[in-house]
This record gives sequence, structure tokens and C-alpha cells, in this order.
Amino acid sequence: QLRLVESGGGLVQPGGSLRLSCAASGFRLNYYYYAIGWFRQAPGKEREGVSCISSSGGTTKYAESVKGRFTISRDNAKKTVYLQMNSLKPEDTAIYYCGSAGGSCPKAPEFVNSWGQGTQVTVSS
Repeated sequence: QLRLVESGGGLVQPGGSLRLSCAASGFRLNYYYYAIGWFRQAPGKEREGVSCISSSGGTTKYAESVKGRFTISRDNAKKTVYLQMNSLKPEDTAIYYCGSAGGSCPKAPEFVNSWGQGTQVTVSS
């Protein structure tokens, strides 16, 4: 399985921006075969999908709550997936995780085969 490490979280005011990174590595694995999804989990809530990108980068998906504000991208040469988050709202506050799946975007957290450790995003004035 891939090993994933998230970074880029922090404290930001409403309306601000953050860029999250998900760096991948794996022994005897080809990163190009994997779709990467971003998920988030707020206290007392289920982990939910935020965005995902296919292995080729040709397909991207967004939760309705973040559509138009967040942008997912990948740089396979760097084995890194990014989540650019703009116009952040307090309800975006959560721990953000990236997770891998084979080829296509994972439909739900249970389809993710490898998780990063998470990075905290707090949106507050």
C-alpha cells in the first residue's frame, strides 16, 4: 500500500486560503495507478469525502459543500496531490485526510486502502 503524509493545515480566518499537500511513497508500487481522495472529519462527525482525483488526473470530483471553493490537483512527478482551499468557512474546520484507491476515485471512506495521518484545518475569527 502507499504511504501518505498530509501537510499544510493550520489556523486561518474565514475567507482565507490554505493549500494542503498529500505526499506519497510506496515500495514496489506505482503511484500512477492510484486515485487520491481528500476526506475530512469534524468532532462527532463521520468521515466524509471532500474531493478526489483519478490516477490519470482526468477526473475530479467535489462535495457540493466545497464546489467552487476547493481545487484538487496532482503532480505525479512529485508524487503529490494538492487541495487548494479558498474562501474557507468555519464549517470547513476538521481534520483532513488523504487516502488512496486503485485507479478511480473511492466512493466512500471504506473503499480507501491507505490513509495519511491527517492535518488539522481550523477556520475561526
